[in-house]
Amino acid sequence: MRLHGRSLMAFVLSPTAPITDWLTTLDKRSRTSPAFFAGRPIILDLAAVALNESQIGELITQLTERGIRVMALEGTEADVLDPSLPPVLKRGRQAAGEAVVPPSDKGVATARPPRRQEPSSLLIESPIRSGQSVIFPNGDVTVLGSVASGAEVVAGGSIHVYGTLRGRAMAGSAGNARARIFCSKNEAELVSIDGYYRTAEEMDANLRSRPAQCWLENRVLAIAALD
Repeated sequence: MRLHGRSLMAFVLSPTAPITDWLTTLDKRSRTSPAFFAGRPIILDLAAVALNESQIGELITQLTERGIRVMALEGTEADVLDPSLPPVLKRGRQAAGEAVVPPSDKGVATARPPRRQEPSSLLIESPIRSGQSVIFPNGDVTVLGSVASGAEVVAGGSIHVYGTLRGRAMAGSAGNARARIFCSKNEAELVSIDGYYRTAEEMDANLRSRPAQCWLENRVLAIAALD
């Protein structure tokens, strides 16, 4: 039997008190993009709320009824939870390129060479069709074509769309608040930077159908025309 490690992009939901109000806000947001959470790995971060075991179970049930499947928990203690609940993730991993210095037989430390640097940008030369997802947590994503309605681009860095952005664009997904989104024609369903987002209904009508950029300013997602 072989065991394989695998890295994947998971979305984190961070509920706040009162939970009923948070669920109401979640329902409102979900109506603008009903399939947004479908088939996605979701981590539930409970650091901002004080919930006991039964309350956590009820919250997970409420999310499941909304089509949101929680794969793991954060921000709570594993030893106080029933094994039937999703596992609690342990934070922390070795950074890429960090040297590991094991003791040698002669007492002289020998550093392992750093791992090969991962690419910091991804170029997509074809349009992204409805239902397709491009997820690149290592840096910027550039799309030479358009992003169709129902498609999405998720980047750890900034997103550049040289065509029309009709789908969803989520930049700074790995916690980069300095990331930006640029597009030649803004028809986006949703734009997000570092978890802060706006839907089409929340955008100024004057910013539609024209070149635009998005950035974070004091935890507010700002959108401005480029022409």
